[in-house]
Amino acid sequence: MLRTARTRSRANARESTPFMTPTNQSSRPKSVVSVMPRMFSDKIPSGPRRTFVFPGPGLPPDNLRVHQDRRCFYDLTREELRALVVRRNLSPVHAERIWGYVYLEGVDRFADMPEVPARASSRLESELDLALPSVVHETHSSDGFTRKYLLRLLDAHRIETVLMRFTGRVTACVSTQAGCALACVFCATGQMGFGRNLAPGEIVAQALHINRVLRPQSKTQNTKPKTAGAVAPARLRNVVLMGMGEPLHNYDAVMKAADILRDPHGPAISARRITLSTVGVVPGIIRLADERRPIHLAVSLHAATQEERAALVPVAKKWPLDALLNACRYYIEKQQRRIFFEWTLISGRNDTPAQAHAVGRLLQDLRAQVNLIPLNPTAGYDGVPSDRTAARRFQDILAEHGLPSTVRQRRGIDIAAGCGQLATATR
Repeated sequence: MLRTARTRSRANARESTPFMTPTNQSSRPKSVVSVMPRMFSDKIPSGPRRTFVFPGPGLPPDNLRVHQDRRCFYDLTREELRALVVRRNLSPVHAERIWGYVYLEGVDRFADMPEVPARASSRLESELDLALPSVVHETHSSDGFTRKYLLRLLDAHRIETVLMRFTGRVTACVSTQAGCALACVFCATGQMGFGRNLAPGEIVAQALHINRVLRPQSKTQNTKPKTAGAVAPARLRNVVLMGMGEPLHNYDAVMKAADILRDPHGPAISARRITLSTVGVVPGIIRLADERRPIHLAVSLHAATQEERAALVPVAKKWPLDALLNACRYYIEKQQRRIFFEWTLISGRNDTPAQAHAVGRLLQDLRAQVNLIPLNPTAGYDGVPSDRTAARRFQDILAEHGLPSTVRQRRGIDIAAGCGQLATATR
C-alpha cells in the first residue's frame, strides 16, 4: 500500500550519503568564465497552463514552442506541485498523495489514485499530463544485461535510453538532449547533429520508464521466500547522465531533473549514485562547483595535449586543455571530491606507453581517477578499440604515477548501446 511505499522511501533516504560542504573557500580561476547564463527558469510559469519544449541552447524564452495544453507532471518538483495544488484552493495533502502514487507506486493515471478526491483529481488531470514517452523500439543485447529503448517525445523527436545490469545494481543511462552539437569525432550522437534540449520532465521520465520495466520483476521477486541465496528485488539505483547530448549545455533542466530524482519522497536516487559526464564545458564545471552540486562529475579527456585533444573533441578549441584543467582544480578544491576522467582507448592513437605517461604527468597532482573505455564502433569513425593487453599496460603506467584507474565494463555493444553509440534520426 501507499503507506508502506512511503516508509520504504524514508529508509532509502537515510541510506544516502549527506553532501558535506567544504570549509575551504577557494578562489575562482581567472582563466575561465565562471557564470553561465540561466537559459530557463526553474519556476512554474504563470499564465496559461502549457507544456514547453526547449528548442536549443541560448534561445530566449519567447522562442519556446507549445505542443499541448497540459503541463508535464514530471517537470515539477514536489514543492512546485504543492504550490500548484494550493493555488487551486486544494489541500496540500493531495499533492503529497499524488506524488507518492506517481513516484512510489508507478501510477500514471489520476483515475488510479483512490485516496485523492474526485474533485481534486479531475481538476488536476485537466492541467497535468502523466504520460511517459512512448516506446518506439526495444532492443535486447546478447550479453543478457543490457536493453536499449528508442523513445518518442511529444513533438516527435526521438531519444535513446539504456538499462544496464551489473552485479548488485541496475543503472539507467539517460539522455539530456536530442542529438548533440559538440561533434566529438568518435561519438555517434555528435555525428548525428543537434535537435534540441530536453525539458526536466523528459529527463526524469527516462528513469521512470526504467523503473516501470523493473517493477513487474520486483513484484515477482518480492513474493519469493527470503533465503540466504535469494536475489534482491530489482530497483533502479544508479543514473548516469551519459546518454545523448552534453548535460552542461542544458544545465538548468539537467540540474532540476537531478533534484527531482534525488527527492527522498520520490525516486530517492542518492546523489552519490548520479554521475554527470561532460566533454569539458568549462563554465558549467565552475557553476557545478559554485553551486556545490553533490552529484559525481566525469570529464571526457581522451588526449593529453591541446592539439591531440582538439582533433578528437572540437570543443577543446573553445575551452583549451589548460582552461579545462584549471576548472577541474577549482572544482576539486571547492567540492573536496575527486573527478573521474574518461579516456577512450583508440588503438595506435592514444593507447601507447608514451600517451599513458603523458596523462599520468598531466593528472598526477589532481584528486582524480581515470576511467578507460575501449572505443565502441560507430559508422562515422574508422578507429579501432585497444585490446586487453594495451589497456592493462596503460593501467600499469597510470599506477606508476599514483593514478587509480578502471576499465569500463562493456555493455550492449552489439545493439549500439555502448558509450558513444547512441544516435537516432533527429525526428
